[in-house]
Amino acid sequence: MEGEANREEEEEAQAHVDIWKYVFGFVDMAVVKCAIQLGIPDALEAHGGPAKLSDLSSALGCSPSTLHRVMRFLVHRKIFKEAPAGYLQTPLSRLLLKNGEKSLAALLLLESSPVMLAPWHCLSARVLANGSPAFESAHGEDIWSYAEENPGHSKLINDAMACDARVAMPAIVEGCPEVFDGVESVVDVGGGDGTALRLLVEAFPWIRGINFDLPHVVSVALDCVGVEHVGGDMFASVPKADAAYLMWVLHDWDDDECIQILRKCREAIPKDKGKVIIVEAVVEEDNNDKLEYVRLMLDMVMMAHTKKGKERTSKEWAYVLSESGFSRHTIKSIKAVQSVIEAYP
Repeated sequence: MEGEANREEEEEAQAHVDIWKYVFGFVDMAVVKCAIQLGIPDALEAHGGPAKLSDLSSALGCSPSTLHRVMRFLVHRKIFKEAPAGYLQTPLSRLLLKNGEKSLAALLLLESSPVMLAPWHCLSARVLANGSPAFESAHGEDIWSYAEENPGHSKLINDAMACDARVAMPAIVEGCPEVFDGVESVVDVGGGDGTALRLLVEAFPWIRGINFDLPHVVSVALDCVGVEHVGGDMFASVPKADAAYLMWVLHDWDDDECIQILRKCREAIPKDKGKVIIVEAVVEEDNNDKLEYVRLMLDMVMMAHTKKGKERTSKEWAYVLSESGFSRHTIKSIKAVQSVIEAYP
């Protein structure tokens, strides 16, 4: 009994510590966003070694006293390191470089924008039986209509998806290059600014790429050797290719909408050798997987930002693929939040 009482006391004491993480949980995001906007990681990278507070504040045009407080917080959170000679970069802070090849700064800037934060205040209403979509409650229209009418926000989305592609594509190319064996053409459905296809074509130069997205999205996509930009509606038709590629697309939609998109993709590929390549999270509720928490967070993001989108388990993926007319599929893990799903007619 005494041992049980001690455990309860320890849990009670820990609860009084943990609750503050939720009271001020937004602070981590806000201060990291501040660091990105000020260019702290970029300034340290340019400095090339330990930077004293005076050097850093001078380079950034910041007040030394307020910058010290920000850096003290970020060092405590292990974003940066502090040595006697000054502040240093870490592997984590290098992911916040504005133009870093593997940077996720653009994704953080998107998710921390006022537009994307507002729907979270409507999440409880979304969960109710007759609840309305959180994004629409906050902004009066869905995220896609909002982006079409607001080019600045559309760019935030495209930049965020591009930075994620720069992380995911190398993991795919290195983890399962055989996925693209014998594939001569790929249509990237919902391909944004074409970053994913550009990296794919660079890795496999024999592939001809078609970057397919809404007209207002592809109209601002940069030209790329081996990639053609095509505007259209994936619910109506998809350009023909040996393989249809979808990354972070299907989780935005409910099962019926996914089935509709996948059927259009199946119509676009050859029946004998075609396939659909899906790069999405697969939720397995495995506590031993360090990225499972991220997948569960992404599921909440879908609840906040889409009408009926969600992250799916392997059984849920099997259902939508079977209902879409695919005869078989495989799921391959890679060193990323996503897995690679290959579906065959």
